[in-house]
Amino acid sequence: MPASDSTPKHRYNASLAAAIEAKWQDRWESTRTFEAPNPAGPLAEPEKIAGRKKLFILDMFPYPSGAGLHVGHPLGYIATDVFGRFKRMTGFNVLHALGYDSFGLPAEQHAITTGVHPRENTESNIANMRRQLRRLGLAHDARRSISTTDEQFYRWTQWIFLQVFNSWFDEERGKARPISELISELESGKRSTGGTPWKQMSPRDQKQLINDHRLAYLADAPVNWCPGLGTILANEEVTAEGRSDIGNYPVFKRNMRQWTMRITAYADRLLDDLERLDWPESIKLMQRNWIGRSEGAHVRFASKAGDIEVFTTRPDTLFGATFMVLSPEHPLVDTLTTEDQRAAVAEYRAQAAAASTEDRQSDEREKTGVATGATAVNPVTGEEIPVWIADYVLMGYGTGAIMAVPSGDERDFAFARAYSLPIVATQMPPDAWFAAHQVKPSANCASWPNAFVGEGTYVNSR
Repeated sequence: MPASDSTPKHRYNASLAAAIEAKWQDRWESTRTFEAPNPAGPLAEPEKIAGRKKLFILDMFPYPSGAGLHVGHPLGYIATDVFGRFKRMTGFNVLHALGYDSFGLPAEQHAITTGVHPRENTESNIANMRRQLRRLGLAHDARRSISTTDEQFYRWTQWIFLQVFNSWFDEERGKARPISELISELESGKRSTGGTPWKQMSPRDQKQLINDHRLAYLADAPVNWCPGLGTILANEEVTAEGRSDIGNYPVFKRNMRQWTMRITAYADRLLDDLERLDWPESIKLMQRNWIGRSEGAHVRFASKAGDIEVFTTRPDTLFGATFMVLSPEHPLVDTLTTEDQRAAVAEYRAQAAAASTEDRQSDEREKTGVATGATAVNPVTGEEIPVWIADYVLMGYGTGAIMAVPSGDERDFAFARAYSLPIVATQMPPDAWFAAHQVKPSANCASWPNAFVGEGTYVNSR
């Protein structure tokens, strides 16, 4: 038999594969294979889905800031596609949808780089991504595709924001309620203002009290400001060297007025509901740390600049608070700093602004700080204690200020030793602790090699 006769009539090559794929992609589109009818309302076809279970799958939206998809996109999309097809084959009415995250820095930066208007650029990139997704044969319902820049989409994100803004969290009921109900309770005296009665407050103070309860509120908070990009960046967009991931521009910490969500009000609910999820324990632990529920007390230390508020989980150690540390971005730093310390504080704040959040929080990094020259009054001892700033205290966490109890905290202990600050014991370690460190038992912390973190007999609690 001649060699040519052994050649398959239809050799499977790139050309044949493309033809087969195009044929089936056209077939799926014409027969509306991947469309998921609604039971009622728009796109309703109840007769097609009678008795079928519903399944909704939403893929992570790609950013249309590049000319097209990259190889990492189908890595995730194919996995959800396999799952969706399996469910469809087993009788489910599967709504598999995908959209485009077209707002934000990537689209803006791409427009700056190319010189093309963001809308024109974005719509062109979306059209190309849709073409690529179709060629991949993914089972998305094309009718359900949206872009976050569509007015019909973002009108609802604005509506959601207004619902949050006009709500407050009722701790007694454990849920959000309309702000109008809070005002009614304050006016009737059913709910206390915690100070001056509502009817005796000025309109300005009443407004401030209400704003202090809103779930969405304006606040000055530190952000990663990148002058080179003309915008703020998320921590993930800043390298360990304190530069932007895009463009390698320097990034600085800067306070900026911005909208903030009172997520911490939901800490208890979030943690309780977390237990109901069938997730790996390691993932749950990450979520618990992110939610960060803390039980403790807010304590105010009087100073010439006003009260400095801290949150502590150990109010029982207040007698050992021998100094305070503020974030360099704390709003009271300017007022607190004395003239002879102003230059040193300004220099230190500039250095802190250039450091990344990860670097500032690193346990391996040497803790540094500068004295403001001011003092605050320990509310239980009545003693004046020095106020410092240090970059390991972040304005975005807690109140941006801590009371330092060096005898019971390793970080505070190291800081106190480095800057010759006083250390006062609040608990007497057991003899076994002293034996393990080969020092003589004593409440005088001068002989302690490090802080005692544990439970012991209280001392110096006047």
